[in-house]
Amino acid sequence: MNDEQSTLESVGVILVTHADYGSALLCAAESIMGPLQDCCAISIDTNQTPEETANRLKDAVTRLDRGKGVILLTDMFGGTPTNMSLSLIGTHKVDVVTGVNLPMLLKIYASRCRDLFELSSIARDAGIAGIVAAGEMLRSKVAPGKA
Repeated sequence: MNDEQSTLESVGVILVTHADYGSALLCAAESIMGPLQDCCAISIDTNQTPEETANRLKDAVTRLDRGKGVILLTDMFGGTPTNMSLSLIGTHKVDVVTGVNLPMLLKIYASRCRDLFELSSIARDAGIAGIVAAGEMLRSKVAPGKA
C-alpha cells in the first residue's frame, strides 16, 4: 500500500484540548514518528466564542474524514473539549476518547487503518497501559528489607 492509499484508508485524528496541550502532544509525537498526516489539534481558546470553536472543530472533522471517520482525542471527560466533541457524534462519523496521552497518540497513529470503533478501544487500552506509577512498580521489585 502506498502512502496515498494509506492516507485515504486511515481514520483522521483530532486532539481537542484545553490550551495548547494537543499541539504539544502532536509536536512530541512528530519528534518520535516524523510528520503525521491527517492529524490536527484544536485548542479551546477563551478568545473565541463557543460557536467559532465548534465551527473549527466541524471543519476539521470534514477535512480529515477520508471515509473511515475521525477519532477525537480529548484531555478529560466532562470538560468543554469533550462536550464539544460529543456533540458531533450524531451528525458525523466520529468517536471520542478522553484522557489523551502520548502513548495513546502513538498507538493510534500506528493503527489508523483499523475500524473507527476498534481504534477507539485500542486508544483506550494504550492510554491506560501508558500510565504507570513507576516508583511504586520499582519499589515492589525490591526485596523486603533492602529498600
